[in-house]
Amino acid sequence: MLATQGCAIIGGGSPRNLDVISVSSPQFRDGAPLPQDYSCKGGQGNPPLRWSGTSGAKSVALVVDDSSTHGGPEVHWVVFDIDPDTTELGMDDVPRGARLGRTTSGKVGYTPPCRTDGSYRFTVYALDAKLSLEQGAGLARTLESIASHTIARGRLTANTIE
Repeated sequence: MLATQGCAIIGGGSPRNLDVISVSSPQFRDGAPLPQDYSCKGGQGNPPLRWSGTSGAKSVALVVDDSSTHGGPEVHWVVFDIDPDTTELGMDDVPRGARLGRTTSGKVGYTPPCRTDGSYRFTVYALDAKLSLEQGAGLARTLESIASHTIARGRLTANTIE
Protein backbone atom coordinates (compact mmCIF):
# COMPACT_ATOMS: atom_id res chain seq x y z
CA MET A 1 0.00 0.00 0.00
CA LEU A 2 2.94 2.31 0.57
CA ALA A 3 3.77 2.28 -3.14
CA THR A 4 0.24 3.37 -3.96
CA GLN A 5 0.46 6.20 -1.45
CA GLY A 6 3.83 7.26 -2.83
CA CYS A 7 2.44 7.28 -6.36
CA ALA A 8 -0.54 9.34 -5.25
CA ILE A 9 1.85 11.91 -3.80
CA ILE A 10 3.73 12.22 -7.07
CA GLY A 11 0.93 11.54 -9.50
CA GLY A 12 -1.92 13.33 -7.83
CA GLY A 13 -0.47 16.46 -6.39
CA SER A 14 1.76 18.06 -3.84
CA PRO A 15 1.09 20.40 -0.94
CA ARG A 16 3.61 22.96 -2.26
CA ASN A 17 3.42 25.03 -5.42
CA LEU A 18 5.60 23.58 -8.15
CA ASP A 19 6.97 25.08 -11.34
CA VAL A 20 5.48 23.59 -14.51
CA ILE A 21 7.33 21.44 -17.04
CA SER A 22 5.99 21.19 -20.59
CA VAL A 23 5.83 17.52 -21.71
CA SER A 24 5.00 16.30 -25.23
CA SER A 25 5.48 13.37 -27.60
CA PRO A 26 5.77 13.28 -31.38
CA GLN A 27 3.61 10.11 -31.27
CA PHE A 28 0.49 11.31 -29.40
CA ARG A 29 -1.12 14.44 -28.00
CA ASP A 30 -2.23 15.10 -24.45
CA GLY A 31 -5.62 13.45 -23.91
CA ALA A 32 -5.35 11.33 -27.07
CA PRO A 33 -5.03 7.51 -27.09
CA LEU A 34 -1.63 5.90 -26.59
CA PRO A 35 -0.59 4.31 -29.89
CA GLN A 36 -0.89 0.51 -29.67
CA ASP A 37 2.81 0.17 -30.59
CA TYR A 38 3.69 1.33 -27.03
CA SER A 39 1.25 -1.04 -25.31
CA CYS A 40 1.63 -4.72 -24.45
CA LYS A 41 0.23 -5.50 -27.94
CA GLY A 42 3.02 -3.58 -29.66
CA GLY A 43 6.74 -4.08 -29.64
CA GLN A 44 8.14 -0.56 -29.66
CA GLY A 45 8.83 -0.11 -25.93
CA ASN A 46 8.31 3.34 -24.48
CA PRO A 47 7.11 6.23 -26.64
CA PRO A 48 9.48 9.14 -27.32
CA LEU A 49 9.01 12.13 -25.01
CA ARG A 50 10.20 15.75 -24.98
CA TRP A 51 10.17 18.27 -22.14
CA SER A 52 11.22 21.78 -21.21
CA GLY A 53 11.19 23.78 -18.00
CA THR A 54 13.71 21.88 -15.89
CA SER A 55 16.26 24.69 -15.49
CA GLY A 56 17.76 24.73 -12.02
CA ALA A 57 17.25 21.00 -11.58
CA LYS A 58 20.05 18.74 -10.36
CA SER A 59 18.38 15.71 -11.98
CA VAL A 60 15.17 14.67 -13.73
CA ALA A 61 12.85 11.72 -13.11
CA LEU A 62 10.04 10.14 -15.12
CA VAL A 63 7.14 8.08 -13.78
CA VAL A 64 4.55 6.40 -16.01
CA ASP A 65 1.41 5.23 -14.25
CA ASP A 66 -2.22 4.32 -14.87
CA SER A 67 -4.37 6.40 -12.55
CA SER A 68 -7.62 4.70 -13.52
CA THR A 69 -7.11 1.29 -11.92
CA HIS A 70 -9.59 0.41 -9.21
CA GLY A 71 -6.97 -0.93 -6.82
CA GLY A 72 -4.94 2.29 -6.93
CA PRO A 73 -2.42 3.61 -9.43
CA GLU A 74 -0.31 1.09 -11.31
CA VAL A 75 3.24 2.23 -12.08
CA HIS A 76 4.57 1.10 -15.48
CA TRP A 77 7.98 2.80 -15.50
CA VAL A 78 10.31 4.75 -13.22
CA VAL A 79 13.46 6.44 -14.53
CA PHE A 80 15.55 8.68 -12.27
CA ASP A 81 18.91 10.46 -12.17
CA ILE A 82 18.39 11.68 -15.73
CA ASP A 83 20.93 14.41 -16.52
CA PRO A 84 19.18 17.79 -16.07
CA ASP A 85 20.41 18.95 -19.51
CA THR A 86 18.45 16.11 -21.16
CA THR A 87 15.25 17.34 -22.81
CA GLU A 88 14.05 14.26 -24.64
CA LEU A 89 13.83 10.53 -24.44
CA GLY A 90 13.93 8.39 -27.56
CA MET A 91 11.61 5.51 -28.38
CA ASP A 92 12.56 2.42 -26.35
CA ASP A 93 15.45 4.34 -24.78
CA VAL A 94 16.91 5.26 -21.41
CA PRO A 95 19.35 8.19 -21.26
CA ARG A 96 22.99 7.36 -20.49
CA GLY A 97 23.64 7.48 -16.75
CA ALA A 98 19.96 7.29 -15.77
CA ARG A 99 18.73 4.56 -13.45
CA LEU A 100 15.56 2.48 -13.46
CA GLY A 101 13.39 1.71 -10.47
CA ARG A 102 10.95 -1.14 -10.00
CA THR A 103 7.38 -0.96 -11.29
CA THR A 104 4.21 -2.15 -9.56
CA SER A 105 4.83 -5.59 -11.07
CA GLY A 106 8.36 -5.65 -9.59
CA LYS A 107 9.99 -5.43 -13.02
CA VAL A 108 12.85 -3.03 -13.70
CA GLY A 109 12.21 -1.14 -16.95
CA TYR A 110 9.24 -0.15 -19.07
CA THR A 111 6.21 -2.38 -18.48
CA PRO A 112 3.88 -1.63 -21.42
CA PRO A 113 0.30 -0.90 -20.42
CA CYS A 114 -2.45 -3.31 -21.49
CA ARG A 115 -5.77 -1.90 -20.29
CA THR A 116 -7.47 -0.23 -23.24
CA ASP A 117 -9.56 1.91 -20.89
CA GLY A 118 -6.60 3.15 -18.81
CA SER A 119 -5.44 6.72 -18.29
CA TYR A 120 -1.68 6.64 -18.72
CA ARG A 121 0.27 9.52 -17.23
CA PHE A 122 3.84 10.28 -18.36
CA THR A 123 5.03 12.62 -15.61
CA VAL A 124 8.41 14.37 -15.70
CA TYR A 125 9.87 15.73 -12.45
CA ALA A 126 12.67 18.25 -12.01
CA LEU A 127 14.52 17.39 -8.80
CA ASP A 128 16.74 19.45 -6.51
CA ALA A 129 19.20 16.53 -6.12
CA LYS A 130 20.38 13.29 -7.66
CA LEU A 131 18.75 10.41 -5.83
CA SER A 132 21.05 8.16 -3.85
CA LEU A 133 19.28 5.02 -5.01
CA GLU A 134 20.63 1.99 -6.79
CA GLN A 135 19.45 0.61 -10.14
CA GLY A 136 16.34 -1.49 -9.44
CA ALA A 137 15.43 0.38 -6.25
CA GLY A 138 12.07 -0.51 -4.74
CA LEU A 139 9.00 1.36 -5.93
CA ALA A 140 7.90 2.91 -2.63
CA ARG A 141 11.40 4.10 -1.80
CA THR A 142 11.91 5.55 -5.28
CA LEU A 143 8.56 7.37 -5.35
CA GLU A 144 9.13 8.80 -1.87
CA SER A 145 12.58 10.07 -2.91
CA ILE A 146 11.20 11.66 -6.07
CA ALA A 147 8.35 13.30 -4.13
CA SER A 148 10.66 14.76 -1.50
CA HIS A 149 12.99 16.34 -4.11
CA THR A 150 10.47 17.61 -6.70
CA ILE A 151 10.77 21.30 -7.64
CA ALA A 152 8.81 21.18 -10.92
CA ARG A 153 6.43 18.77 -12.61
CA GLY A 154 4.76 18.28 -15.97
CA ARG A 155 2.53 15.59 -17.42
CA LEU A 156 1.36 14.13 -20.73
CA THR A 157 -1.69 11.89 -20.42
CA ALA A 158 -2.85 9.22 -22.87
CA ASN A 159 -6.52 8.38 -22.40
CA THR A 160 -7.01 4.75 -23.49
CA ILE A 161 -4.93 2.76 -25.97
CA GLU A 162 -5.61 2.86 -29.73
